[in-house]
Amino acid sequence: RLVNVDASLIAQAPKLMPHVQAMKANIATALGLDPKKVGIKATTNEKMGFVGREEGIAAMAVASVDLPE
Repeated sequence: RLVNVDASLIAQAPKLMPHVQAMKANIATALGLDPKKVGIKATTNEKMGFVGREEGIAAMAVASVDLPE
């Protein structure tokens, strides 16, 4: 059983924070979770690497699951 999801998005542009609530709602719907169980953080890469040069976006996510005994 999926308990929660926490995602981090790394991008110089576009600004992601104005879209976080809609993203949380869409992810929650897709996974069958309460939106309160979905965490999204957005940050920049301080102009370093391909993300800093605005050549791409990076994402990392962790999910907690509850396994039956």
